[in-house]
Amino acid sequence: MAMTSSRPYLMRALYEWIVDNDCTPHILVDAHLEGVLVPQSFVNKDGQIILNINPTAVQDLVIGDDAIRFNARFGGVPTDLFIPCYAVLGIYARENGQGMAFEPETPPPAPPTPEDDTPTGVEKKRPSLKVVK
Repeated sequence: MAMTSSRPYLMRALYEWIVDNDCTPHILVDAHLEGVLVPQSFVNKDGQIILNINPTAVQDLVIGDDAIRFNARFGGVPTDLFIPCYAVLGIYARENGQGMAFEPETPPPAPPTPEDDTPTGVEKKRPSLKVVK
């Protein structure tokens, strides 16, 4: 039986544990994966970015089942960030490095587009409306 990724559950638990111990939670993100929205000027040469997700550093933090979303300031400019869970490489406390690193995870396949649903060799018909009197 296939199970969903445990990564978001572990991230939520570790985030809470780090904050409860009066430490600063940071996440390490692979910023070059598809779907990651972070300020690229802050990404290092390895394509990674470390983000402080302490409650005092971010607004509207949501660690969901599919992604982490929040607003943070970069160079004084408020910025909305979106990090798919598969792009998070680790979560740890800045003060002591305690936390967890994650194995690379492949992004889920993109949902099929309507064009993908059409069998090969079948012509698509354009929808039309008829006036009925």
